[in-house]
Parts: sequence; C-alpha cells; structure tokens
Amino acid sequence: MIDISESVMQLLLAFIVVVPLIGAAAALLPAPPGLKGKSPGQAVLRHGVTVTGAVLIAAIVLALGFDHRHPSKMQATTDISWIPALDVRIHLGIDGISLPLLVLTALLTFLCAVYSYFKMPSGPSPKAFVALLLVLESGTLATFAVLDLLLFFLAFEMVLIPMYFLIARWGGEGRTRAAWRFILFTLLGSVVMLLGLLLIGLRAGTFDMVALATDNGRSLTTSVQVVAVLAIGIGLAVKTPMWPLHSWLPDAHTAAPTVGSVLLAGVLLKMGTYGFVRILLPVAPDGFRTFAPYLAALAVIGIIYGSLACLALVRRGAKGDLKRLIAYSSVGHMGFVLLGIATMTPTGVNGALFANIAHGLITGLLFFLVGAVKDRTGSTDLDSLTEGAGAALYGRAPRLGGLLAFGAVASLGLPGLAGFWGEMLAMFGAFRPAAGLSRPAFLTFMAIAAFGTLLTAAYMLIVVRRVCMGAVPEGSPELADVHRYEFAAWTPLVVLTLVAGLWPRALLGLTDPAVQQLLAGGIR
Repeated sequence: MIDISESVMQLLLAFIVVVPLIGAAAALLPAPPGLKGKSPGQAVLRHGVTVTGAVLIAAIVLALGFDHRHPSKMQATTDISWIPALDVRIHLGIDGISLPLLVLTALLTFLCAVYSYFKMPSGPSPKAFVALLLVLESGTLATFAVLDLLLFFLAFEMVLIPMYFLIARWGGEGRTRAAWRFILFTLLGSVVMLLGLLLIGLRAGTFDMVALATDNGRSLTTSVQVVAVLAIGIGLAVKTPMWPLHSWLPDAHTAAPTVGSVLLAGVLLKMGTYGFVRILLPVAPDGFRTFAPYLAALAVIGIIYGSLACLALVRRGAKGDLKRLIAYSSVGHMGFVLLGIATMTPTGVNGALFANIAHGLITGLLFFLVGAVKDRTGSTDLDSLTEGAGAALYGRAPRLGGLLAFGAVASLGLPGLAGFWGEMLAMFGAFRPAAGLSRPAFLTFMAIAAFGTLLTAAYMLIVVRRVCMGAVPEGSPELADVHRYEFAAWTPLVVLTLVAGLWPRALLGLTDPAVQQLLAGGIR
C-alpha cells in the first residue's frame, strides 16, 4: 500500500466519478485529425478505452492509498453544500463496503471497452455507443461513492437511460420489447423508492447517509421505518432483481449485446443490494427487522426458482438459450446475497458483499464467453450448440471450452473459487440470525438455500457436458479459439476469481470492520 494524502484521495475519487461524464461529452465531438486512425469509428472506440483505462488506474491508486488499517472509516470524503434549502450536499466517500464495488465497476467497464474496440456490436454510430458506456460507468461509480440520499437516487437513475439504449439500439432479437420492460420495471420501482427516501430525509431532518447511519433510526418511529423500508425496498428489489420482480431480467440479458449483459450482471444488479446494506440496514434497522423474514423467504424462493428455470432450459429439446440460462442463474445467485443481508448479522452481510463481487466476476466472464460462442457459431440455442454448431468445444476450441467450463464450475460454488465463500457465509449467517429474528425460520431458509446449491451444480454441469464435451461432429466447421484481445479482456476475471477463492481475506478484511461498524450503528 502507498501513502497518499487525504486531499489527493479526494481528487482521485472526484476524478473517478466525473471523468467518464467528461469523456462521454468528448466522445460526441469530432476526433482531432491526428487521432482518427483508420476511421473516426476506431478513434472514438480508442477514446473509450483511454477514458475507462484512466478511471481504472485512478481506482487502483485509490485502493492502494486506502487506509486498510481502518476500513470502517469513511475516506476520500468531499462534503460541499449543493441545495441548502433541502440540506442536500455533494457528499462523496468510500469505505471497505464501497471500495471493492468501485474497483469492480471500473475494471469491468474497461474490459468491455477493450472488447468493444476489437468486437464492436452491430448497430448505430460508435460515438453514441461509447458515450452511453461512459455515462453508464459514471452513474454506477457515483452510486457507490455518494453519501447523500437524493444524490444516491440521481446516480441510481442515471444508469437507466444508457442501458435502455444499449439494449434497444445494439441488442439482438426482441431488443425493443426487452428494453421497454427494463425501463418500465426499474422506473416504477424507482418512483416508489424516491418516496421512501424523501420520507426518511424529511422525518430525520437530513439526507446525509453518514448522519442517518450514525443515528441508527433513533430519530425515526418504527412505523416510519416500516413504510420507508417497504418503499425503498421495492425499488432496490427490482434492480437486484428479487423474485417476483425479476421478470425483466431474462429478456434484457437475452437481447442485450455482450458488453451490455456483462455490465448489467456485473455492476448494475449490485446497485440494488448495495442500497440494502448502505441505506436500509443502518438507517431503518427496526423497519428492516420487520421485513427480514419475508426478504429471506423471497430470497430462497428466488434461489430455487432460478435453478428450476435453468434446469428447464437445459433439457434436450427445450430450445433453451444459453444467455437466458445465465440470466436466470443470476436470480438464484442474487438470492444468496439477499439471504445474507436478511440475516442482519456480520457473517451474513459479509457473505452478501463477497457474493456480490464474486457474481460480478464470474457472471461477467460467462457473458463474455457466451458472446464469443455466439460470434463463432451464430447461435446461443443449447440444442443447436449441442447438435453441431458449437458442440464439443473441448475438441474444436479447447481454450474457449476450458474457460466456459471454468466459469460454470466457479458459478456453481466450487471450493477454492470466488463463488464458494459468499454462498457459504450467507448460509452461516442464516444458521444464527440476528436477535429478534426467528431461528427456526432461518434454519429452514438455510436448508432450502443449500438444496439450491445442488440444483445449481446440476444445471451447470449439464451445460458443460452438452456444450463442451463429446466427439466432434463430422463435417462440422472449424471454430476459432480464443483471440488475443479476448484473452486480454477475460484473464483479469479468471485471475481475480482464483485470488478471491484462494485468499478470501483480501476482500473480507476490507468489508468486515465496515460491516461491524455499520450494524453497530454508525459510520466514522
């Protein structure tokens, strides 16, 4: 780690949040003559790589300068009055909870920009594509960095329009319907969430998330907390997505371009679960405790539902889509995150935060790989892939087949890989939930979640067997193996999946002190 002054840390955090917006505006301008390269389109794609690369470097430097001895302390803070009449402030800061999500967002966006430079999705002008990608990055990073409820809402909403256009203009079959379902579900959830945020801010007399967390709900009556948790929770549950508010997700993933699916699964879904941890747990603990058993119940239903949907898609003759299968698997994986949060224990919440990061790495990798399979075979239909188009990947494209198998076993939670620890800790949290929660109920939830891990293993292994294994069909065309630019985009995700699985303390050492402080009532 390196020693960086607080003022430089403040500048780095502001740089990370603001520079993508400036880069988005610059992407729409004509490229200078000396930077056009082979074409204006290539120049703007290179611009996207440059801006996202600069943001990633700044995020890494910020992580290196972070005081790892005090991860529960809010660092790199900026606090400037913005709307005095409402006491709304431009308040930024990071702690051990938000820092990993900030770095994950910067990494995945950079990898998507690199991938798009070599494999731009078919659609309109690259200028608009790069600008939307950068606006999406800025909104996501701001969501994890702001410490004011109204700024959180603005950043939370900022990502909706870019993702809508990425699906609607650069997506595949059914993109218009999928984009509309995405925007309508999330906007309706956000309207309800805004009412809950306003209720908390006006009743507590401040929108500052640090002050509200330190107050720990003491200035809010139990009835106000219950209403606020219900309203805010609905908006966050849509974005997570939680069963039964998940139905927009499979269509969005299936229709989205590869990089859209990577960012949607890798970072956008994390905004919902982050809101549960950052806002509802510390600000309205009594209200959250009221709904915790129901949240846990819906979480485990989502785990089983997502797994059964995947098993239905993977059956022979079902014409299941591989992208759709991974989307449904996300419903199950995010169920483990919600179960961990619902336990209201340090063990469970740490497991939820770990599972958040693991899901971003593994599912991001899987969507990259499925995109590569589609580029080579022209299909993501499991029956078509099994019958010849992409069958026996081990024999036809061994590196691609090996990476797909690696992503599948990481997703099913194999010990030694990142997917294992989050699910295990979430179930440990359910084994002994917080005081005031029914232990028999949570033991039941734990048992159901454990059964869900078996179902996950079943459908992921079937995918590997059907797509990767077997004899190469006679007369089947050659498949290109992994290209160098694909190695560049995927290797960091593979390495981090291994590192997080083999050395979980690297992440838990950041989150645990911050979670302990948050649940105890306060942010320092």
